Amino acid sequence: MNQEEVKSVRRACAIVVHTLDFITSHVRPGISTGKINDLCHEHIVKQEQAKPASLNYKGFPKSICTSINNVICHGIPREDRTLQSGDIVNIDIAVEKDGYYGDSSRMFCVGKVNPFALKLVEVTRQSLYEGIKKVKSGNTLGDVGAAIQEHAESAGFSVVYEYCGHGIGKEMHCPPQVLHYGTKGQGEILEEGMCFTIEPMINAGSNATRLLGDKWTVVTKDGQLSAQWEHTLFINQQGECEVLTLAENETIT
Repeated sequence: MNQEEVKSVRRACAIVVHTLDFITSHVRPGISTGKINDLCHEHIVKQEQAKPASLNYKGFPKSICTSINNVICHGIPREDRTLQSGDIVNIDIAVEKDGYYGDSSRMFCVGKVNPFALKLVEVTRQSLYEGIKKVKSGNTLGDVGAAIQEHAESAGFSVVYEYCGHGIGKEMHCPPQVLHYGTKGQGEILEEGMCFTIEPMINAGSNATRLLGDKWTVVTKDGQLSAQWEHTLFINQQGECEVLTLAENETIT
């Protein structure tokens, strides 16, 4: 990806960040995930003059994904699912602006959340950060996956294998596949110009998954909690990682 192209991806990523920031104050007990979807849709279309990339993507019926508690990913927003105190929810937003895509997700803790759930949320975020810290020219995707896996498993949690990060740019999903597990030194070598997401899904119990009848919603097979965080990344001309969806007060440590 050249410098002009990455400028366009940056614009799309900025819209994702703005939308996640915008929705934060609305995520509270009593709101439905359908309402959260509608608010995000309106913000993306009217405020940002962009398109929700998930809407009608391979038949997905909504503009964002809302994955609550034991839902690993691709949860479909619903008017009849209201958030309750104690829920943890991932909101995953992808947008298209002028032919380029941005993608990010954050975890939100609703009301009073128990310490175990909070630990899962924070370990998952740090697992993402450990992966990001391995993104630089000359390293491999195996280095990234191994760092994520090591951090999550050392805390007693498990990494979902079936779903992964992806290249992004003029398409929402393109090579490479970015696994959240792996072996140091293995896999594709990272190089300048690569743009992709890292989005680890970490389960409190087993990493086994189950696809619901709607053919989208993925849940933990054992019913235990799952968490996910996602960023879009770019490797610049210096071979260093730039996080294109970094929140204003967020620091990768």
